[in-house]
Amino acid sequence: MKIVTLTMNPSIDLSTSVDRLQPFSKLRCAEPEREPGGGGINVARVLKRFERDVVAAYVAGGTEGAFLRQLVARAGIEDLVIETDEETREDVTVFERETGDQFRFVMPGPHLKPTVWQEVLQKIGELHVTDALVASGSLPGGVPEDFYATLAHLAKGAGVRLALDASGLPLERALKEKPWLIKPNLKEFCELIGEPLETTAAQAAAARVLIAEGKVDVVALTLAEEGAMLATRDGAWVACPPKVKVVSTVGAGDSFLAMLVMELMAGVTPDAALVRSVAAGSAALLRPGTDLCWPEDVDRLAAGIMARKLET
Repeated sequence: MKIVTLTMNPSIDLSTSVDRLQPFSKLRCAEPEREPGGGGINVARVLKRFERDVVAAYVAGGTEGAFLRQLVARAGIEDLVIETDEETREDVTVFERETGDQFRFVMPGPHLKPTVWQEVLQKIGELHVTDALVASGSLPGGVPEDFYATLAHLAKGAGVRLALDASGLPLERALKEKPWLIKPNLKEFCELIGEPLETTAAQAAAARVLIAEGKVDVVALTLAEEGAMLATRDGAWVACPPKVKVVSTVGAGDSFLAMLVMELMAGVTPDAALVRSVAAGSAALLRPGTDLCWPEDVDRLAAGIMARKLET
C-alpha cells in the first residue's frame, strides 16, 4: 500500500520558548528546533514512523525550500518536489514557559504561478501506483479555489482514494467531485454546512447527509478537547480523548488524519480506526513544538479510549 501526501503550502516549522512574551523587549529564546512542516508533510512524517510506504509531494523554492528538502530527507521520507521561484515560508511557534501558553505565527507563503500548480496536477496524475492521496493544508496565493476539486476529479478517474483536509471554498468545491474522506474541524464543518450544529447528533446528521447525497464517503470531524466523530455509510461514532498534559497543539490534526487513513486503508473497522486516530491526535499533544505523535504513545493512549456508536 502506497500513500502520497500533497502539501501546496509547506513550511519550515521553527519552535522555541521564552520565559514570558513582552512587547518592546529583547526576548532570550531557547535553542530553536526546525522540522519540515505543512499538513501533508506532517502526515507523511507520521506515516513514516509507522513504517508505511509514503511519498511526500510538495512545492518548494529558494533557500528555505532547499533546507526543507534536507529536512524531509533527514526524516527518511521519499519526496516529489515541484519547484517554484518563490521562497518557501517559515512558521514560528513560541512556548511561554511562565504560563504554558503557546503562540503560533503562521506566514502566508509564496504566490504560485499557474505553471507551478499545473505541474503539481500533472505530476500527481503520473503517480499511477498510488492507493491513497492525502491533500492537506492551505492553498498559497495564485492557486485557484477549485484546485482541490480538480485534484479530486483526477483521483476519482485514477481510482485513487483522496483524503482532504481543507476548508472554505476549496473544500466546498471539492465536494462536487466526491473525495473519499474529508477532515474538517467543527468550525470549518459548520461553515461548510451553514448551520451552528451545536450537538453531536446534529453534527452526525449533517455528515450523514453529505454521504447520502454522494458528496463524500467518510467524514471525520475533529472536536478539539471533545475528541472526534467519524461518519460512514454504516453509521457514526464518537470518541473522547484521554486527559493529557498539553505541551504543544501543533500537528495534532495531522497526526489524527495520518492514523485514520492508514487504519481505514488497512481495512480496520470505523470504530477501531477512530480510537487509534484520537489516540494519535492526543499523543501529538504530549510532544514539544512540531514533534507530532510517536507509536509508543499512541499504543498506550489507545488502550484507554472507546468509540460509541451514535443513533442516526
